[in-house]
Amino acid sequence: MSTTESVFEHHWEAFIEQDVAGIMEDYTDGSVVVTNMGTVRGLEEIEGLFEDLFAEFSDPEATITMDEQLTEGEFGYIIWHAETPENVYEFATDTFYIPDGTIEFQTFAGKLSPKD
Repeated sequence: MSTTESVFEHHWEAFIEQDVAGIMEDYTDGSVVVTNMGTVRGLEEIEGLFEDLFAEFSDPEATITMDEQLTEGEFGYIIWHAETPENVYEFATDTFYIPDGTIEFQTFAGKLSPKD
């Protein structure tokens, strides 16, 4: 298993378990996450992003499914969908740049629909 794949696996497991400390092991203070809601930089801002996500996904009725995972060298790509009491994530995708065993750069894009 490549380093990219092992970081991917750890990242997904930590997300599913809503393990903030575990997921933060995948980032450094130089990491950047770009989303349609804004850009977060460094450990403190990234941790805040995941705390907000985990608050949304903590409901027992929330679901998340990985549809596809690809790795190529230091790059990883996932497609997923989810539903929480607040939102339907009809289509979501993350792209990761993972040199040296940590996520240096990540993007997120998705089609989200708030529930009424």
